[in-house]
Amino acid sequence: QVQLVESGGGLVQAGDSLRLSCAASGRIFSSYVMGWFRQAPGKEREFVAAIRRSGGSTDYADFVKGRFTISRDNAKDTVYLQMNSLKPEDTAVYYCAAARTIATSWRGIDEYDYWGQGTQVTVSS
Repeated sequence: QVQLVESGGGLVQAGDSLRLSCAASGRIFSSYVMGWFRQAPGKEREFVAAIRRSGGSTDYADFVKGRFTISRDNAKDTVYLQMNSLKPEDTAVYYCAAARTIATSWRGIDEYDYWGQGTQVTVSS
């Protein structure tokens, strides 16, 4: 079992920055692929970013490329999402997730075994 706890969400204005953190406990953190997803009201949960076990490879949804950066500190069992140039359309609950293995695509929600409770990000215009 892996427990994930997100933090760092809040209410900001358009153009501001936030850094989300996701602290993991339980199994060996470095053995998991980590991802960030988000869900806006009335919409399905969608992929935001993912990072491989060593942190050497990352992937981003097109709508956050150049603005968001995912990173991880395996010594601290924590994954981060640095969000810059925030837009009102980034408003959502942000979830971190952990996957033991990736069968097809690390963008797939079904690939992930463990999820945090989410943290609210609200961007005002």
